[in-house]
Amino acid sequence: MAATVFYLDEIPEPGATAVLDGPEGRHAATVRRIRVGEPITLSDGHGVLADSEVIGAQKDRLELKVLSRRIAEPVTPQVTVVQALPKSDRSELAVELMTEAGADAIVPWQAARCVANWEGKARKGVEKWTAAARQAARQSRRPYIPDVSDLHSTREVLTLIDTAKAGGAVIAALHESGASRFTELPLAQAPEVILIVGPEGGLDDSELTALAAAGADIVLLGPTVLRTSTAAAVALGALGALTSRW
Repeated sequence: MAATVFYLDEIPEPGATAVLDGPEGRHAATVRRIRVGEPITLSDGHGVLADSEVIGAQKDRLELKVLSRRIAEPVTPQVTVVQALPKSDRSELAVELMTEAGADAIVPWQAARCVANWEGKARKGVEKWTAAARQAARQSRRPYIPDVSDLHSTREVLTLIDTAKAGGAVIAALHESGASRFTELPLAQAPEVILIVGPEGGLDDSELTALAAAGADIVLLGPTVLRTSTAAAVALGALGALTSRW
């Protein structure tokens, strides 16, 4: 079994001592009760990994000897999830699931039919999503923590699509009205895939029209209608099998 992953802003060179404190240190020492002699993998959340061994343990911090250091190559294609805001009780669950399933970047989207509304509290929402992504990345032992963008309007999402399309990305808007299937897209050849997930109320007609005009493929993910909080994770699982990501 791979060693547990914890995050540091900077990873020391082999032979040096690293200190894990703050929330990560408290989680390691108090919640996980990690003790001297146990192995831990350190990561900066941007692909740098280091094998280390605990040489000192206190109530809310660990001291570790760095044994080796390496860089994990990013997977291809990179996947950005444009996620319409779910209801508050499922909002962070959506982020956790897509992070565990491998999302590389997450874009919160205030779609027309979102039940949730981040007006006046977008920063707090982004902070919660960022924390959820970090925790889920640690749980799934990922060397990369997904980047969570600022809240996007539909106009900003369309600009994102236009830019990504110019770079050869495949843009998939997951919707039950799709005339083709997600699995029919040229996913394996794409340098980037953008998944667009609508809210509980669904994408409205004007959004579907605008997304298609910007270059998105309106596609059916599978034979069942999924919750907005689970659709991205299911799509990422399919991507893992259909591309070299897995």
